[in-house]
Amino acid sequence: MLPKIYLIADSGSTKTDWILAGKNGMHRFQSDGINPFYQTAEEIVPVLQKQVLPNLTEDPESIFFYGAGCADEKTSKPVFDALRQVVNAAGKIEVATDMLGAARGLCGHEPGLACILGTGANNAFYDGKNIVHSIGSLGFWLGDEGSGSYLGKTLVVHFLQNELPPDLHEAFNLAYPGTDRLRVLDNAYKKPYPNRYFASHSMFIAAHIGHPFLQEMVGNAFRLFTEKYICKHAHAEKYPVHFTGSVAWHYRDVLKKELERKGLRSGRILKSPLEGLVQYYMTDKQ
Repeated sequence: MLPKIYLIADSGSTKTDWILAGKNGMHRFQSDGINPFYQTAEEIVPVLQKQVLPNLTEDPESIFFYGAGCADEKTSKPVFDALRQVVNAAGKIEVATDMLGAARGLCGHEPGLACILGTGANNAFYDGKNIVHSIGSLGFWLGDEGSGSYLGKTLVVHFLQNELPPDLHEAFNLAYPGTDRLRVLDNAYKKPYPNRYFASHSMFIAAHIGHPFLQEMVGNAFRLFTEKYICKHAHAEKYPVHFTGSVAWHYRDVLKKELERKGLRSGRILKSPLEGLVQYYMTDKQ
């Protein structure tokens, strides 16, 4: 059974979605992204104090935090320590990878392939209880094909190399005035969170997704994700392929077409796994 008051978080590098479930029902809110790969506990504490605490109308008894960069107990420690310091009324705090949260939220207690396409990208085969196999992502600079950061990076490179069709080039100039090689390189190599910077350009793609050039660009990115990750799972065609994340959600029509081309079965495509996670704990068979 669930504790009477609990807090669930689904966190990526850009934003964190939260649900506080208690005597007063469900309360959803957002904060900045929390990722211990990029942030120390000291940097996470202010985010919790300023953006999470004011939303806690009840003290959670248990916290289930699923986040990018929380691969194991060691890497998750900055998040655990920050939560313990700020939300000290919670008797139980569990911090685990966002991939496990996605799998539980998407698949529930049934086996399937669970994928994340947000700022970053990830994948796993889930047996209904645990993640049993994953094709490891190499992160923003070396991988994350199909993610928002990958799409944004691809778009910006096309712009800088004058490869966009004239109408898209003009629209990009209007949307991001002053973008040039030096500004992009500064954001890529000198400023923090280059993945967020490039992912922010995904909004331009979403606004112009009807353009054939962008349709092909997004389709190619999803095709790469499918080939490099999904198809490497044994018997992938036998299981539903579920997705969560803003990129999967906004470009779900393109995504479904790419899955069909590979003979894969499309499952649930959710913007966030939070509702599924609530259901998971309500029907917990463990």
